[in-house]
Amino acid sequence: QVQLVESGGGLVQAGGSLRLSCVATGRTFSSYTMGWFRQAPGKEREFVAAISWNDGRTRYTGSVKGRFTISRDNAKNTAFLQMNSLEPEDTALYYCAASLLRTTVVNAAPEGYAYWGQGTQVTVSS
Repeated sequence: QVQLVESGGGLVQAGGSLRLSCVATGRTFSSYTMGWFRQAPGKEREFVAAISWNDGRTRYTGSVKGRFTISRDNAKNTAFLQMNSLEPEDTALYYCAASLLRTTVVNAAPEGYAYWGQGTQVTVSS
């Protein structure tokens, strides 16, 4: 089993920054595509960003492009989401996820991710 543990969420003012971390155990980290999703109360889970398993290709949802950066450190079995210029609309529970699918595109569908972290809350005040 793959276990994902997230950290780094918190309360921040609009315009501020946070860095989320996700530590993976149980499998070879470099073989996963890693993704970040978020979910606000009463809303569907939304794709945020992902980074491919075999190279550095990334994918972002349009609302965060230019503000968020996903990265990974395979030596530390850790994925990151650097969030800058945060807006109140970014408030949500953020989940990291791991996919073992082998695709030619960076997967943005939650159905393609088999393993999920517990979530970390990000709250952006105005």
